[in-house]
Amino acid sequence: MLFNTCHPCVLFSCRPLERSSEDVDIIFARLKEVKAFEKFHPNLLQQICLCGYYENLEKGITLFRQGDIGTNWYAVLTGSLDVKVSDTSNHQDAVTICTLGIGTAFGESILDNTPRHATIVTREHSELLRIEQKDFKALWEKYRQYMSGLLTPPYGVMETGSNNDSKYERLDMRWWTPLIDPHIPHHPTKTITQVPSEKILRAGKILRNTILSRAPHMIRDRKYHLKTYRQCCVGTELVDWMMQQSPCVHLRTQAVGMWQVLLEEGVLNHVDQEHHFQDKYLFYRFLDDEREDAPLPTEEEKKECDEELQDTMLLLSQIGPDAHMRMILRKPPGQRTVDDLEFIYEELLHIKALSHLSTTVKRELAGVLIFESHPKAGTVLFNQGEEGTSWYIILKGSVNVVIYGKGVVCTLHEGDDFGKLALVNDAPRAASIVLREDNCHFLRVDKEDFNRILRDVEANTVRLKEHDQDVLVLEKIPAGNRISNQGNSQPQHKYIVMSGTPEKILEHFLETMRLEATLNEATDSVLNDFIMMHCVFMPNSQLCPALMPSQGTEQEKMDYALNNKRRVIRLVLQWAALYGDLLQEDEAAMAFLEEFYVSVSDDTRMIAALKEQLPELEKIVKQISEEPKGPQKKHKVLLQLFNTSDDRAQKRQPIRGSDEVLFKVYCIDQTYTTIRVPVSSSVKEVIGAVADKLGSGEGLIIVKMSSGGEKVVLKPHDVSVFTTLSVNGRLFACPRDQFDALAPLPEQEGPSTGTVGTFELMSSKDLAHQMTIYDWELFNCVHELELIYHTFGRHNFKKTTANLDLFLRRFNEIQFWVVTEICLCSQLSKRVQLLKKYIKIAAHCKEYKNLNSFFAIIMGLSNVAVSRLSLTWERMIANTVRTVKFCRSQSFNPEAALTNKNHQDVRSYVRQLNVIDNQRTLSQMSHRLEPRRA
Repeated sequence: MLFNTCHPCVLFSCRPLERSSEDVDIIFARLKEVKAFEKFHPNLLQQICLCGYYENLEKGITLFRQGDIGTNWYAVLTGSLDVKVSDTSNHQDAVTICTLGIGTAFGESILDNTPRHATIVTREHSELLRIEQKDFKALWEKYRQYMSGLLTPPYGVMETGSNNDSKYERLDMRWWTPLIDPHIPHHPTKTITQVPSEKILRAGKILRNTILSRAPHMIRDRKYHLKTYRQCCVGTELVDWMMQQSPCVHLRTQAVGMWQVLLEEGVLNHVDQEHHFQDKYLFYRFLDDEREDAPLPTEEEKKECDEELQDTMLLLSQIGPDAHMRMILRKPPGQRTVDDLEFIYEELLHIKALSHLSTTVKRELAGVLIFESHPKAGTVLFNQGEEGTSWYIILKGSVNVVIYGKGVVCTLHEGDDFGKLALVNDAPRAASIVLREDNCHFLRVDKEDFNRILRDVEANTVRLKEHDQDVLVLEKIPAGNRISNQGNSQPQHKYIVMSGTPEKILEHFLETMRLEATLNEATDSVLNDFIMMHCVFMPNSQLCPALMPSQGTEQEKMDYALNNKRRVIRLVLQWAALYGDLLQEDEAAMAFLEEFYVSVSDDTRMIAALKEQLPELEKIVKQISEEPKGPQKKHKVLLQLFNTSDDRAQKRQPIRGSDEVLFKVYCIDQTYTTIRVPVSSSVKEVIGAVADKLGSGEGLIIVKMSSGGEKVVLKPHDVSVFTTLSVNGRLFACPRDQFDALAPLPEQEGPSTGTVGTFELMSSKDLAHQMTIYDWELFNCVHELELIYHTFGRHNFKKTTANLDLFLRRFNEIQFWVVTEICLCSQLSKRVQLLKKYIKIAAHCKEYKNLNSFFAIIMGLSNVAVSRLSLTWERMIANTVRTVKFCRSQSFNPEAALTNKNHQDVRSYVRQLNVIDNQRTLSQMSHRLEPRRA
């Protein structure tokens, strides 16, 4: 049964008015797992949970007869039902024309009270969701935009073997979900290439032969509406199969894109000539199966295909996103979903021709762009002198720009655009565009859309030009209604920087800076944004010299000079406050601070108003300039980051790029050499240190190895690689030709025995408290700038993100700790106690607002190696529900007192977790604990 835990079915049997919010939440969570409802909007599904009824029917039950006036709408949750039709309206001579399977919805005729067109009888034990007519009409009126598309795709309409008369072909079947989606126009097949490329043709053959070898039932004759479709597959089954074959396929949308690669080149075809692949119960056929005598693969071919399958999967996964993009762009703009528009927008971010446009414009373009392709070189896209009707961006290929009397004047390549001038000036085309190579792809924006979007952009854009070049581009946006400290209303609009030279951007921020705001006032977001992000486009080496001339201006009027100086001082104060100790690693920045302080001190003799800012500046400069002492000494030596020594029990201090680390780098024979290098060292520098120890470094590479055997060769410019390893990961150094021989170390396997004997004696609250303290120490060491370095690539800044790496690694460590301890516990009763204890710890972590550990524990309990332990979970369902309910209802009380026990043993335990982070090993251990039921 679908609802074998008995919760939702009991709740569904209650009258809607008797269902509590908790009841609806339980029903909602279970329905989300049912295929029929996986694409329903959450609001719609919530309403279905409120008004739906659960029906549990035995075989042979008649839901309604042909000619009845409908009173209910149904969705099939499990089982199947026969659809029977009679010419005489006598049910005894009714003929079964098809069968409705899991996920099928039927009964929409209740919207206009038309009689039922067929009799529905359960073919086997079945579970249905039923909604009464009045409730269904209310849902339709309120959620028509969500339901019109989602009532269409039937996942389980099954063919029957009966020989039915053609007289049933004209039967009006709108009361149940049609197999072919009526909302998608049936265009003739339009492949992107006239002839499939060899590599895609080969990929299609490998996939077909592998399916015939491993799952031959997927390719077979299918019957629908009295028509037989020869040797075809189902879209949903193809997606399911692909996700099972390779670890590189993570999402269903990713698999759809991979199948679309085959379809757009004609290697896979839709039986009704639909031009794109869909994750629905629709029929598709391989090119080889188009022939009457389609050959079956030989044993030798099957073996070859098995060997090549993973390479083929990798190829398709690499080109699948582009095919998915083309698939979306070939839809009419009006049929693109919100997800489609978001996908297009994400791709537009990487197109060179659009890089200067704002986010708003890119999102508008996502809704109007049209895909256009041409297969042959020499095709003329438009001629010189013609009226301009479109703007083009080259996605793939290249074109020649040809002018009469001059020939080819230039060539445009992928990422370039053309055709804009004729639209802006409303003038004829100034040149002809001719395809330079076969199979060129373009994005096209038609004139009406171009003018509308461009007009809006230009109306809200301010450009500052110097020597005919844009040096600053601002965009006007709504500012929101705010009241200043003096009670005055702020302007309704403000200007944000879209692009510009670093010097002009700095000048703009200084001129628009609000002097009346306090240094820590959150509303001064413009200054905060600049201080945080300037390292991306204007590093300290450029910023510091640019600020000095601004400080020493004498030609302007005194009031302007005063305000200008105050703005610069304010910017420097906030800049120094943000960077803090990080400035000690930048000699140029330290020299600038001292020089700036001296300059301001001199200016205070002439401008008395600057004296109020001088003490604060002096305090920051002295604080940063003083040499650190004790544990904060600049070249602090860190012990190996992944050991279990007592250094973890010490309070965490921020790791700086200049700090040195002792680290083991392993060789192919599993011996190791210990190196001592700065944390921010590049891989190239690490190789040099290893080579010095080994005596030879010719052809050495550094490899990151996980406990599961996954190997990644690190690039020479990668920095601070020590903290990027997985929980049990290690670094290896070897010649490139020995890469394949590398294997994980025995110590990477993790512990062989659990710590339940120690763990069960500790208080859940104490454990959660110490975990929160340690998590906070790790989090408190993370500098805001590490997020910037992480996002834009730390190798671009040559800066470390060690503190952020260790904090992120802590999440995985806790998650695998939960799974490890449960899988290493062989006694069922103790496993139950472990689960209860982890849930209590999670509840306390939530009480302490430690969402990092809270979600890590939840993720660990959701790991397949734990969630499949049904014998364990069956003993504690009620406790789980009560605890989760408690977590939702209780707010955090910061005054709650902790027990006065000695927490040293708990503190040491939570900081030195030994875990197994190999998912394959954990799953094997889980199956040994509780073998799969027959």
